[in-house]
Amino acid sequence: MEDQDIVELFFRRDEAALNETDKKYGRTCRALALDILRVREDAEECVSDSYLKAWNAIPPTRPLRFAAWLYKVVRNTGISRLRQASGARRGGADYTAALEELEDCLASPVNLEEKLEAEALAAEIHRFLAALPQGERVIFLARYWLALPTAEIAQKLGCRDGKVRTTLSRTRTKLRQHLEKEGYL
Repeated sequence: MEDQDIVELFFRRDEAALNETDKKYGRTCRALALDILRVREDAEECVSDSYLKAWNAIPPTRPLRFAAWLYKVVRNTGISRLRQASGARRGGADYTAALEELEDCLASPVNLEEKLEAEALAAEIHRFLAALPQGERVIFLARYWLALPTAEIAQKLGCRDGKVRTTLSRTRTKLRQHLEKEGYL
């Protein structure tokens, strides 16, 4: 079933929308939630909560790219659950540490003007990432999107933890310089 058809099911308040969403995107949603939460049961609950959020948001929201929108809902739900679990107990310290490393590069949006600025900043970061060599981009996204520990990234890529840490440090420096050059810092 096409995404626009799934969104139409949501608009008609047809519960088949949830079944079709799970059939098409359930595996990826669970994998994303598991990468963040590290506990299968928590990931399952996260995906269920995300589907409920989708049900409550559509309508009035009509996502243009349903898959990307849904993955963002899952990611944000997972992050919220991780924060509620108070961090270190289930691997949350990794995510907190990842965010702290980026803290001096990013600001959090509070009002509409700041939200628009944050969206422009996100687009600029996207351009920055697109210009990175693939290896650097993979390491950066694994750390700051999936919040994987550096040791796990190194293991998955078949390199040393020190290489991952060095690459992250250099990429953060490049990001900071890029954002300064573009007038964001």
